[in-house]
Amino acid sequence: MKQNTSTEEAIKRWDGFADTYAKSHHEQGDLHKEVFLNPTLATLMGNVTNKRVLDAGCGEGYLSRIIARSNATVTAVDYSSRMLEIAKERTPEDILIDYRHGNCEDLNILEDKSFDLVVSNMVIQDLANYEKAFQEMYRLLVDGGVFIFSILHPCFITPESGWERTENGEKLHWNVDKYFYEGVYEQSGLGDKEKMLLFHRTLTSYINTLIKTGFVLESIVEPKPSKEMLEKYPSFEEDFRCADFIVFKLKK
Repeated sequence: MKQNTSTEEAIKRWDGFADTYAKSHHEQGDLHKEVFLNPTLATLMGNVTNKRVLDAGCGEGYLSRIIARSNATVTAVDYSSRMLEIAKERTPEDILIDYRHGNCEDLNILEDKSFDLVVSNMVIQDLANYEKAFQEMYRLLVDGGVFIFSILHPCFITPESGWERTENGEKLHWNVDKYFYEGVYEQSGLGDKEKMLLFHRTLTSYINTLIKTGFVLESIVEPKPSKEMLEKYPSFEEDFRCADFIVFKLKK
């Protein structure tokens, strides 16, 4: 665990991993986004027609494209310049998305109260200064605007969490450890030459920081696979044992 590693180091690693990461994404994102996050985000966002939407940390741009196809005006930012290049390459000319290079901790390239909706999908955990990122999302929203973000569930995805297995590899239960450690660690199984960094915080820290920023909490969802998704991908039955993700909906 690397207590003082910065967002700048995370950016460098994501630039190096961008091409490999993008290969695992199709027009619904990767498999976990398709099964867990996209249905939840769609429900929480509702009708986005004619809304000004910021995709805060767009990655290779799949969610920006989905939202733009729903007749929203979409601005998309990411701190990885290579990821933005891939997003632009994957966006057809008839889909209008304003891609910008920027770190969600400081989006001074965007004006106050510019958006009706801000969506940040699996991004806040990649930032060292999540407090500043929340302040920026608040600043960019109109009064009454909505902020939706998803992260790995901090109660279950912790430093040194993982499956306890038998000698034959059978999964017994999911181990959680070092929950109250707040800081950065390298994510197992995510990265090429270097592992990606995850900035872990407790659920208490997330919620209290959001309240301190001024947001009103409207909904929390711990996504589960739907019946339809289980029919398509039966292996996700094991995800009823603990939550991988958590999604917040907040209002300014």
